[in-house]
Amino acid sequence: MGIRKAYDYGPNPMQQPLFGDMNFGTKEMSEDCLYLNIWTPAKTMDEKLPVLIYFNGGGLVAGSGSEPRYAGTAMARKGIVSVTANYREGIFGFFAHPELSAETSYKGSGNYGFMDQAAAIKWVKENIAAFGGDPERITIAGESAGSMSVSALMASPLCKGLFAQAIGSSGSVLRDGKLKTLKEAEQAGMEKAEKLGCKSIKEMRAIPAEELMNRAAEAGLPGYNIDGYFLTKQPDDIYAAGGQCKVPLLVGGNNYEMPAAFILQGKAATIDNVRSYLKDIFGDKTDDILCMYGFNTDADVNGDAGIQLASDMFIGFSTWKWGYMHAKTGGCLVYRYNYCHPRPAMRIKGKTAGLAGGVIDKKGGGQEDLPAPGAVHSADIEYAMGTLPTNRVYDWQPEDFTMSEVFSSYYANFIKTGNPNGLGLTEWTPMDANNTVPTLQLDVESKMTYDAKVEQRYELIDSQISK
Repeated sequence: MGIRKAYDYGPNPMQQPLFGDMNFGTKEMSEDCLYLNIWTPAKTMDEKLPVLIYFNGGGLVAGSGSEPRYAGTAMARKGIVSVTANYREGIFGFFAHPELSAETSYKGSGNYGFMDQAAAIKWVKENIAAFGGDPERITIAGESAGSMSVSALMASPLCKGLFAQAIGSSGSVLRDGKLKTLKEAEQAGMEKAEKLGCKSIKEMRAIPAEELMNRAAEAGLPGYNIDGYFLTKQPDDIYAAGGQCKVPLLVGGNNYEMPAAFILQGKAATIDNVRSYLKDIFGDKTDDILCMYGFNTDADVNGDAGIQLASDMFIGFSTWKWGYMHAKTGGCLVYRYNYCHPRPAMRIKGKTAGLAGGVIDKKGGGQEDLPAPGAVHSADIEYAMGTLPTNRVYDWQPEDFTMSEVFSSYYANFIKTGNPNGLGLTEWTPMDANNTVPTLQLDVESKMTYDAKVEQRYELIDSQISK
């Protein structure tokens, strides 16, 4: 077959510019996007180095393995073969339809993006030795939608025996046990096709990819489903029964994932408006939830109580549930963290922070944004991957590089051994057999904590949201 000169990134997956702050290593975008990127420090093929496969975030509708913040250079310097892998997104990766299901041997459709990820892991398992990697020491990792992907991959029968460890940052598919069935997803697909003016899959395939993408205009999380192949049951049920991949897990999120505006949805910052939002979810337990988060006056809405509630409703609860369930039924060590270190001020003016990790143009002028009081969603990526120099937006200070060395060292140790602990790092205690849940408060000065009230809060949410 010859040798392919892999000097450039392959095309990014098809996607709209939903997160205007995303930065890519290539401007090209194509349906032909299923490419891997590999960084290896190996000099020979028989070094059997540990392997990291990182899946990008972006709501399953955007993002790419070409983004500089995911680059494996720093991990390679720590003795790890590092891989990023593209997967189909949006309508190209998560669209179910009865005609598509009829074409497959398993008679299902809709989870193509997840299946791309599973295929990437399988390829690495079969080929990484040629790059000096050890196929028996593969760790899969991701942030946000990438983290959700890792939790789904652990629940899939397609991934049994393909990887040795897992890392998840901010997100999972374990939430309420209510993923669409295949029939429901197919029905939603037919309705989507009708809105696009198409009566058949043939008509959809006749539309140029970019036009189809723009007409589909997917801004929300696409609907993956229980297709009977990639997922055979609700992920919640798979984890409850201990049917997930039995591998050590390092999992956590950020302490300022979302501001209260996420739950207020344009309404004034009052307890009554928070109560109105919660009533549809928690019914007669709403006041208990407000009490457990510490809402006393309207001032609390934009304070710590509002931040914690919004963060949990956005992604914090699902992240907690993943670690909690795996600790109960996975039979393997689970290390949980809460990332607390805020990014510094921006170096450039007229910009504001974007959800996906970079910046977008600031609307309406006004004062420049102050640094966030905590770690916002996706702020952890460059620190954990050791890629701060790839992001020139922020005015990185010495403590930021110290934080990155701490975080990336925990990552590297876990990838190498299944245990994040190492010389010069705060001792990280895993969850114990009684499911007491110590959490590493991850900062320049890290510490282990256990807050029974926080655990009770999550357990109350779980008891109501899963009904």
